[in-house]
Amino acid sequence: MNYLLSLVTFLPLVGAIIILLIPEERKTVIRWTALVVSSIAFVLSLIILSRFDATDPGLQIEVSVPWVSIGGWLVSYHLGVDGISILLLLLTTFLCPIAILSTWDSIQDRVRDFMSLFLLLQTGMTGVFLAQDLVLFFIFWEFTLVPMYFLIGIWGSAGRRYASFKFFLYTMTGSVFLLLGIVWLGARYGSFSLPELTARGGLSYIEQFWLFIAFAVAFAVKTPLWPLHSWLPDAHVEAPTAGSVILAGVMLKMGTYGLVRFNLTLFPQATLRIAPWMAGLAIVGILYGAAVSYMQKDMKKLVAFSSVSHMGFVVLGMFALNQAGIQGSILQMVNHGLSTGALFLLVGMIYERRHTRDMDQMGGIWRVMPLYGAVTLYVVFSSIGLPALNGFVGEFTILLGTFTSGTLGPWFAGVATLGVVLAAVYLLHMYEKVFLGPVRLLENQRLKDLNFREIISFAPILVLILWIGLYPKPFFDLMSPAVGKVVAALQTSALALH
Repeated sequence: MNYLLSLVTFLPLVGAIIILLIPEERKTVIRWTALVVSSIAFVLSLIILSRFDATDPGLQIEVSVPWVSIGGWLVSYHLGVDGISILLLLLTTFLCPIAILSTWDSIQDRVRDFMSLFLLLQTGMTGVFLAQDLVLFFIFWEFTLVPMYFLIGIWGSAGRRYASFKFFLYTMTGSVFLLLGIVWLGARYGSFSLPELTARGGLSYIEQFWLFIAFAVAFAVKTPLWPLHSWLPDAHVEAPTAGSVILAGVMLKMGTYGLVRFNLTLFPQATLRIAPWMAGLAIVGILYGAAVSYMQKDMKKLVAFSSVSHMGFVVLGMFALNQAGIQGSILQMVNHGLSTGALFLLVGMIYERRHTRDMDQMGGIWRVMPLYGAVTLYVVFSSIGLPALNGFVGEFTILLGTFTSGTLGPWFAGVATLGVVLAAVYLLHMYEKVFLGPVRLLENQRLKDLNFREIISFAPILVLILWIGLYPKPFFDLMSPAVGKVVAALQTSALALH
């Protein structure tokens, strides 16, 4: 059974190699190969889920093999999954086939290169969520930069080169701090094993403080946490639709996952002291992202800035440092991946038909594309946080955790609630401009509604949005023991501080 994590991680890499052996002119074969490989990876993740014991807070289905030993420093090939990472593994393998399916008509040039790079990206993202050795984690973390850099730089829009360079520069700069922190820990302990480092502890508060900052800078850039967010709108706007879906749906979660997995567990005393400051940055991001979203005329840029706001909620819940806040944070990572990923799919579909994302060039689209309008309204309600849909469960749990947090409290929760209201304002404003009113332009009268392939792409996302909204208990049950373990360690550290 311990081969499963290696298989789900590296199967897309094998698929990428196979695709490179297929002649470029056989585009249909290339597309189907990529879709089948990515879909098999999703099936493997479901098998992993079926063998996952939700009552066990520790790592499961582990594989650990000594890999490299340099001067007494041991690096291991160590993969494992627990309640914190299982949902993010499922999210990754779930969204990747959907993103590939969305490229069927939109990607026509260098299809072989696109699909091979996309599958390489899937391998890197999967590895990030499963790696239990800090060096191995860093390798997967950096590996994801290269495929996404080329996906934006080659298949993106007019400003793709600038956007891809900015994306690479920002994330690489943040990674320098992460690498320094990893090297310091390795020198301190002679090991890079995350479970071993967590169990041994022994770091002074000053050591924890600076290591927290080093790790948090890298993760805050990726999240993106205000004020380190400015790379995101450019990357989203210029990326191809599939790139935007995966960037929003999965890659941003690498940052917030890193905060939970490393900062909260390795540096608990520093976490307790710095938590209000991290929550304050999250609040600013929530309000700033919402305000800037309202000002946008480009649909894709609006959705991009909304990610800054929504990911602020994820960080806020995390630094409530209690069971409700952290569980809501992890669930909201999944919710954001589904809702915002779907919004980017919808924006891409209208762009393929209309060749513009300017909301002033829209109006009355629902009259011409009623099914498209209904699906968009459903996803907008999900992103707003309408009760009975997934966004409500995540945001409510985060606000509940924040309100009852001894670290944060009612003031943080009250201010963050403004972000929920503002999300309704900018998303409904977008919907009104694009879908309601008369059809003013001739070009809009000729638009075709969703086709069968597009409906198939959306169906599983829409089902999950409703499922999480109506019955989130299985999702909370999966993460509860692992989150409880993190909270217990934080409480122990709090007693030590006092």
